[in-house]
Amino acid sequence: MNWVIALEFAAVFFAGILSGMEVVIHYGLRRPAEVLDDQSQLQLRQAMVVRLRVLVPAFFLPTTLSGIAATILDGQAPGFWWRCVAVCALLVWIAIRAAGTIPINSATVDWDPKAPPSDWKAQIDRAERFHIVGVWAAIAAFAFFLVDLALKLAAH
Repeated sequence: MNWVIALEFAAVFFAGILSGMEVVIHYGLRRPAEVLDDQSQLQLRQAMVVRLRVLVPAFFLPTTLSGIAATILDGQAPGFWWRCVAVCALLVWIAIRAAGTIPINSATVDWDPKAPPSDWKAQIDRAERFHIVGVWAAIAAFAFFLVDLALKLAAH
């Protein structure tokens, strides 16, 4: 197996885990957390943010680096455009996280669970509008990297 195919496998692997985390966080934890009382809900959010600050970059960085490296190194080989679109989806994911998710997560960690800002739920709801786009950008990146790899393997 050559290095480029290994990079493409890495991109698929890490993008799959990243998109899985995004789906679980948004669709699996968001609504159940909302049934908790305000203090418990905020404590849960704070605990998740602290852990995800480490976990998400641990999968996002290798996804991006392996995806970009494979795209550059493999040039016009089969699946090139799929790799390009996957990398673009990751760039959308970055933009969404920088614009919507990171600011609210940074603020949330500093809030006092016993006395949060009066509009804390509205702030989180605004950020969630960004988050859903990020979820689907991560899913798209995974799907496009997967198509790329399937085309590459079918050509061999």
